[in-house]
Amino acid sequence: MPAASFALSRDRIFSRDGRRPIRALITRPAQDSAQLIGELKRRGVEVFVSPMITITFVGQTEPDLNGKQALLFTSANGVRAFAHICAERGLPVFAVGDRTATAAREAGFGAVRSAGGDVASLAELVARSCTPAGGALLHPAGSATAGDLSGRLGADGFVVARQVLYRARPATELSGEIRLALADSEIDIVLFYSPRTAAIFVKLAKASGLELACEKLEILCLSEAVAEAADVIMWRLVLIAATPTQAALLDRLDERMRVP
Repeated sequence: MPAASFALSRDRIFSRDGRRPIRALITRPAQDSAQLIGELKRRGVEVFVSPMITITFVGQTEPDLNGKQALLFTSANGVRAFAHICAERGLPVFAVGDRTATAAREAGFGAVRSAGGDVASLAELVARSCTPAGGALLHPAGSATAGDLSGRLGADGFVVARQVLYRARPATELSGEIRLALADSEIDIVLFYSPRTAAIFVKLAKASGLELACEKLEILCLSEAVAEAADVIMWRLVLIAATPTQAALLDRLDERMRVP
């Protein structure tokens, strides 16, 4: 990425001088934003919400669990989509991260383990915890997925059955409210959780003629891959969570808010 993208600015966007609160834009799907909104408001941050993806369930047939030894979830949406059409809660669950693991527990699953990271860490956790002889693994997923979970586990002899249970439809435009807020510098920081949502936002911002407005923005990204997807245009500052978890992302935000 261009070095300028990461140059630390000495004049803070995050003013505590009483002029106005910090304002953040959430780009996550609506189903995933409730906890994040609460965390931001607890910090005194005003929130704009502009989902870059809309989730719709598409699975009509209950998944075939015959011979399956475990469920692999790479998103909370996969958990919700599975729970929507299947009452089974007895199989062990391996989740890509803590938020997905929490969604699984909230859905009623008892044996849930979190890889605490990405698809690579999930594959490693499954390979350590299961054996190919134990049966196939079911991956309830979306129509588009990040990483090659089946390929990674297949190299270790596992059979992974991927079943599409939801689709993620990209936004086609930014709302008038969001375009105006960006143009008038009413938003200080944009939060990106996935390469896909970052890429969609960049595409829509460029289509709306907001590239210069984005140069005044800071962005907070869940991972290096997310930051790379946003690097099509320049930003005032790019911040990246130490690990790909919401807790780490919020820690990075807290750290930035303390910069003198």
